[in-house]
Amino acid sequence: MRCKFEEHYVKSGRGGRKLDEVRDKYQKACRKLHLTHNEYVLLLCEAAEFEKDFRTVLLPGLLEHQQSQQEAFISTWKQILNDIASNSDLTSEKFKEIQKRIEVSIELIKPCDEYKDFTEKHKTTPTEPVKFTFDESLVEDSAGKLLPNQLTVDNLTVEWLRTKLNDLEASIKENQEKRTTITSSHEGVVNGKTTPNSEVNNRLSSSSIDLSKKEINELKCQERKMQKQTDLIKSALNELGCEEAPAACDLSIDNQTFISNSPEQGNGSESALSKRSIFERQRIVNMLRKPFRRKSAPSSPIAPPRTKGRRDSAPRSEGGEPVSATANKSLVDEEWFHGVLPREEVVRLLTLDGDFLVRETTRNDECQTVLSVCWGGHKHFIVQTTAEGLFRFEGPAFPSIRELILYQFNSGLPVTSRSGAILYKPIPRERWELNNDDVVLLDKIGRGNFGDVYRAQLKNSNEIVAVKTCRVTLPEDHKKKFLQEGRILKQYDHPNIVKLIGICVQKQPIMIVMELVPGGSLLTFLRKKATNLTEGQLMKMCMDAAAGMRYLESKNCIHRDLAARNCLVGYNNVVKISDFGMSREEEEYIVSDGMKQIPIKWTAPEALNFGKYTSLCDIWSYGILCWEIFSKGSTPYSGLSNSKAREKIDSGYRMPAPENTPDEMYRLMLRCWEYKPENRPNFEQIYTVVETLCAAYRVSFC
Repeated sequence: MRCKFEEHYVKSGRGGRKLDEVRDKYQKACRKLHLTHNEYVLLLCEAAEFEKDFRTVLLPGLLEHQQSQQEAFISTWKQILNDIASNSDLTSEKFKEIQKRIEVSIELIKPCDEYKDFTEKHKTTPTEPVKFTFDESLVEDSAGKLLPNQLTVDNLTVEWLRTKLNDLEASIKENQEKRTTITSSHEGVVNGKTTPNSEVNNRLSSSSIDLSKKEINELKCQERKMQKQTDLIKSALNELGCEEAPAACDLSIDNQTFISNSPEQGNGSESALSKRSIFERQRIVNMLRKPFRRKSAPSSPIAPPRTKGRRDSAPRSEGGEPVSATANKSLVDEEWFHGVLPREEVVRLLTLDGDFLVRETTRNDECQTVLSVCWGGHKHFIVQTTAEGLFRFEGPAFPSIRELILYQFNSGLPVTSRSGAILYKPIPRERWELNNDDVVLLDKIGRGNFGDVYRAQLKNSNEIVAVKTCRVTLPEDHKKKFLQEGRILKQYDHPNIVKLIGICVQKQPIMIVMELVPGGSLLTFLRKKATNLTEGQLMKMCMDAAAGMRYLESKNCIHRDLAARNCLVGYNNVVKISDFGMSREEEEYIVSDGMKQIPIKWTAPEALNFGKYTSLCDIWSYGILCWEIFSKGSTPYSGLSNSKAREKIDSGYRMPAPENTPDEMYRLMLRCWEYKPENRPNFEQIYTVVETLCAAYRVSFC
């Protein structure tokens, strides 16, 4: 599944439903593997303990039990002979003599001596201990995630381990209660519940005691097996301490760990990786790291100078706190508090050892505050709450999380002794991370896939903006998809691309703040203004769209949903490309999860038939957009269903030109609708053509 994930990543890059599906399958496979690994480790532990008890307790106990049975057998015969002796006829001398001999013989019978050497004479040669060893070949390809004879504790297994621990502890308690009951019963038999001097009852007591001893031994063996597993699980969980369980699936790829998924390597060839150019590997690494690239942040007054690699842990010079020491300042006011910023973005921000920030996360419907630190990797510590309502990690407790973090920073002590992580530099929010309280929602103006869209106002500047909200009840993976548009837009700055102002992740709901484009949807605008729009104005709209798409093409961004409904009209009828929810930043993107949510009539044939997206697919969509513009908002392939439209397109059908469309413009549309992608022009060429046509129509650029 790791190979499949990498294969899809090479083809599709950062996003898409198919990549999400493959990632989910990879995580499920990881969880199944890790749980199986843990069961294997526990079973080896159980087997080793049972084998030792089998040799040292159960087998010897079997011989002891046999000896006890034989002694009981002799005692029974002794009683039978006693009965015969007491009832024999003693009148004859012969019988008197026999009786005397019998009595003497009976007196000489000592049951405990009859089988005194039974065990020593009949026991077999001690068996060699069986060594249960972990087959290390099973974890050779796990890149250190799974270790021999060690339980794996991560976000996929931690709950299972805790449940297993609770079950084992319950079983141990039940076992102990059984032993207590048997022991009490045993003591009752011994302590006077039998008739004194009654040999029959004594024999029964002896047999009962023997059985009890055998059963107790078996229970003790079971308890030792369970206790051994319990200790193993407790040790693994105790090492985790207050840290968040690490992620089981390493979904990042770098130069050292990237694995080519070419057919040659899939067959075991070691030369496959060398066939992939270093440039291409670096491109994939860069694509992983590119989103949310941080601008230079203002320096912190308390941070020591940055050094390469791990920072020296020597005591720091005196300095101010990472923030002002105002007593009534709240956690959310701190620049190093990042709200509900996703973990993936947090990891990107923490680059040097000692970098840290505080965020919130939700697990099992419970909100938790997490301290994230870069220290030989990325570590995440859940803030613990005491019974008194104080907050702590391993050290002292404080009445507020802010005071806890300041103590941890100023003391220079490790967050936990096991991690050794020390706080050196608080990482402030990036300029595009807005505080939710700085955005005032005014009125609802629409609805999107993830939530409502509002007209809003920024408190600090009184600027009127558009805000997309994400429903609080959505799963975490949907919230990450919601932020996809923000990840893409924050990097772009072009007059024909809708501008991102910021993202609000301080608390729920997550919001994307964008410029408010007053004209609204291009589709609605075309239909409302149909009678007033000139050919020159329509041509200018096509040029605006081409300019925006040319810019996206230069950034290797595939929009995937270019249409009049996803364009906005600004001042002076300037068209801006919007709605990047389906966009991807790569040269080629492959999907294979069906036609759900795909705009069939705007999508190129190769994407519909093979799930293959490139910027040339956007060229096809641009041709449809131009048709929408010159038809003043008509529906493409009107009267045809999606399936019928696809069928006709594959057979060579192309829509006729809308009324009053210039011939040159229609010829450009037809070039955009070339069946073979390689025969279509690129956006640089399209922009040149449309700009020339606009100049010919003497369109005002005011």
